[in-house]
Amino acid sequence: MNEIMNDRGYAPDIAIPPGETLLEAIEALGMSQAELAERMGRPNKTINEIIKGKAAITPQTATELERVLGTPARFWLRLEMDYQEALARLKDREALEREKPLLELFPYTQMAKKGWVVSTRSWEERVRSLRTFLGVASLETLPNVEVAAYRKARRVEASPEALSAWLRRGELLAQGMDTAPFSRTGFREALQQIRRLTRADLKTGIEKMVELCADNGVAVVFVPHLESTYINGAARWLKSDKALIQLSIRNRVEDIFWFTFFHECGHILLHGKKGYFIDLEEDARSAEEKQADDFARDLLIPQSAFRRFTASGPFDAARVQDFAKEVGVCDAVVVGRLQYEDRVSYKSMLNRLKNTLDWEKHIPNFEPQGSLSPGQ
Repeated sequence: MNEIMNDRGYAPDIAIPPGETLLEAIEALGMSQAELAERMGRPNKTINEIIKGKAAITPQTATELERVLGTPARFWLRLEMDYQEALARLKDREALEREKPLLELFPYTQMAKKGWVVSTRSWEERVRSLRTFLGVASLETLPNVEVAAYRKARRVEASPEALSAWLRRGELLAQGMDTAPFSRTGFREALQQIRRLTRADLKTGIEKMVELCADNGVAVVFVPHLESTYINGAARWLKSDKALIQLSIRNRVEDIFWFTFFHECGHILLHGKKGYFIDLEEDARSAEEKQADDFARDLLIPQSAFRRFTASGPFDAARVQDFAKEVGVCDAVVVGRLQYEDRVSYKSMLNRLKNTLDWEKHIPNFEPQGSLSPGQ
């Protein structure tokens, strides 16, 4: 007989209705179903349905059976509970079989190495762990949960499943963060402080940035990218007074990091509280994405100042550093802007003015990678 693993060990893959035991009990007493129904004051049909497993044994029924047959009510209730549990287990087994093909769409091994899901070779345990991690009753419901993510991913041929997993990890981290209620005015003021913090050392600037955002209702979390996500950042609202900015630092370049952060801030301030705003590499730019780009660009370096700076050259290191100090941003932001607007080459020697981000060195609350074991 095939068996299924449950929380208490192995269990047979059949569900035996308590009515079978009831039938054996009355037959042993020489009692018919009709007589039992009469003694209990119930219709014959009700007793027949209980015996066939079509009707449940309720607490009232169990009490009546105790009076008529002398068997404790808890015995009948326990049989009913075991039966319903077995039915649920079998139904779940069927669901697991349906979800097995979906498992292959997720980067499970990567996720397990990061400690997001359990490390196991059992495909059943993998499906269950993914369900728990993603917060869904079935992997089949995931497209309904992450509709925006799926739509965006398809435009750049990214993996929607990997993207959904990445987004979920950020959501879980943000849920554990304490933040003040969102303040639009306070957040705008905080961004001016954070803009100046780009000139601080990376660790100090990033730590203070996270703190200032949390003080104004925005949780900032860092989640390493998964393969086939092509993700730089994302912004969304967890509830009406708490926003989430999620960053991958996948390029690990200082100017891209700060631009992506302020880009996501633009979504928080300029756009609605429904849906996801996902910043994917080489993605087609929607009107909202372009608005967020302009917000980040102009906040970091005002257009009038940049036009004055670029009116004449050359763009050497000393001049870049002087201008960066003048406008109050880090050197890398100026270099990145010059490169984006084709003023200097992406292979320019000015790249030495850019710092490279390191997860352990610069990112607050960095979580070393590690695997969960089944049961954790």
